[in-house]
Amino acid sequence: MRALLCLFALVGCGAQESQPVERPAEFFGFYEGIETRLLDDDLVSFAVQMSGEIGSEDVEDYAECAAAQYALIRGYGFTRHVRTLVDETAGIWRADAVYTISPALPQGERTIDAEVTVADCRLRGIPTV
Repeated sequence: MRALLCLFALVGCGAQESQPVERPAEFFGFYEGIETRLLDDDLVSFAVQMSGEIGSEDVEDYAECAAAQYALIRGYGFTRHVRTLVDETAGIWRADAVYTISPALPQGERTIDAEVTVADCRLRGIPTV
């Protein structure tokens, strides 16, 4: 009986195919904070700061994650990127980004589904508001 159970266990293991696991690339950045400023009812500015072995895209992604989470906190489902200014001084990267937030998909090319974006940020390990 014992041999039969072992045989079934082995057959069950062989039937499963292994799936490749995607692992994030090495990341040597430090997230150093988010400041949120409400400019108007639907216009928000996000000042974010990072350091480490990063580039402008990393600090821009950090601001986008903050904007997406902020929209969800306010009960909105979408954001639209207006502009981002990035600066690096002595290894400290800063971004000043402005987004609109809205309950419905806004017009424009740079629209963001907040729920999808926040989920992606979590998967990538990027903190939000």
